[in-house]
Amino acid sequence: MDKDLESIQQVRDLVAAAKAGQKLLAACTQETLDGYCRAVRDACVREAEALAKMAAGETGFGVWQDKVLKNILGSDTTWESIKNMKTLGPIREDRAAGILEIGVPMGVVAALIPSTNPTSTVMYKTLISLKAGNAMVISPHPKALRCIMETARVIREALAAAGAPEGILGCVSLVSSQAVDTLLKHRDVSIILATGGEDMVRAAYSSGNPAIGVGPGNGPAFIERSADIAAAVGMILDSKTFDNGTICASEQSVVADAPIAAELVREFQRQGAYFLSRAESDRLKGLLFAGNRMNPKIVGKPAVYIAEMAGIKVPPETRALISRETEVARDNPYSREKLCPVLGFYEEEGWEKACERCIAILANEGAGHTMCIHSKNEAVIREFSLKKAVSRLLVNTPGALGGVGATTNLAPALTLGCGAVGKSATSDNITPMNLINIRRVAVGCRSLADLRAHTGAVLGKQDPKPAGIVSRENPGPGKAERVDFTREDVESITEMVITRLAQRAAVNK
Repeated sequence: MDKDLESIQQVRDLVAAAKAGQKLLAACTQETLDGYCRAVRDACVREAEALAKMAAGETGFGVWQDKVLKNILGSDTTWESIKNMKTLGPIREDRAAGILEIGVPMGVVAALIPSTNPTSTVMYKTLISLKAGNAMVISPHPKALRCIMETARVIREALAAAGAPEGILGCVSLVSSQAVDTLLKHRDVSIILATGGEDMVRAAYSSGNPAIGVGPGNGPAFIERSADIAAAVGMILDSKTFDNGTICASEQSVVADAPIAAELVREFQRQGAYFLSRAESDRLKGLLFAGNRMNPKIVGKPAVYIAEMAGIKVPPETRALISRETEVARDNPYSREKLCPVLGFYEEEGWEKACERCIAILANEGAGHTMCIHSKNEAVIREFSLKKAVSRLLVNTPGALGGVGATTNLAPALTLGCGAVGKSATSDNITPMNLINIRRVAVGCRSLADLRAHTGAVLGKQDPKPAGIVSRENPGPGKAERVDFTREDVESITEMVITRLAQRAAVNK
């Protein structure tokens, strides 16, 4: 109990310090903010390898070499993408329209950090928050507490050396459910950036504070008959084995166009994938999920390790495990998100059936997130873009790296919005522009007299008695006689209402 109380008090202290520091940040110029961001970028790049090794060692997830790349994505690549953004003060002016837009920081950001991408997510969220003039308080995943705290320490030292205000980056060290709840519901938290499990995202949205949350991914990859088969298979395996599948945008199943399905199987096998027998698929199925949730013991683990856990003997060079499937269901883990090198494999006759299968997979889990298509047929790609309930349709690129903007020109991001269909507040790759308020200054350009004249002109264009109107002459079948208004009556009443409203506004003022 004492520890829980201590953790609650620590959160309160961190938020208070962040709020005080953010007031000083808000008074900075854009150039000053950018200087702080560059200092953070430099420090994170310098420590990218050490922090990657620490994250892999502490969590047991993924591959440290791949985590180095993710750290560079979260620091250098993110900074290069946002450095020219105007986020503070005047950010856009349209003199002709009489509109001026002012960027205003939101305040204090509560940042939930996952165990799958811990150090890179801290770097990325710090940069986009700081660029927007916000302070941030980190709530670490307990499985990655040490590496998250170390990343925060590296960043704080860089900020101090650059002369930044104290308190603008806090990190909870006494992790507890009470601490998380206190942070999410704190009245001085302006917005929550929730990257983590489904329960955590739901808690963020029910906190009473504004939140940007990320739902689960479950992206299918459709390989259409016109695709470069070897290239498509290579991209999928590169993506699914990158950091052992811990990026939520990575592919979770393959939907094969029937005419090329046999060739695809051979190519997957040639490039190191192992197709499970039905008995092996059933055995692994019981390991992938614990109850109705992903088994944490398989997250970020290599294919050979997972096969051994399930008692399945595979070649030592096996890169991914693939199960042939025909069913999409909540109790079938092969049709759900699996943050490890395991894929479901579906075969469909033609792109129309494949389209339906992909929709079913996304409706099962991962709606609004990401999917891939490998094709040279622009008409088919367009049809998929029109019909898929995703925020990112990635074409001829690895899902894990394309979704986060590494192999595409999407905004580099480790928080990927899923849109309303995915119960998210946005469909964006989250950038500093999602973390500012925009104050709009608008110059008057029309008078009340102008509005009255316009109203009269609009009414004057109408047919004075449209067909079928109920009137003295046409009361309608079985109806009592009704009186319709003439155009002059309507104009008179409209003028009276506008005058009364203007008088009332003047009295209230």
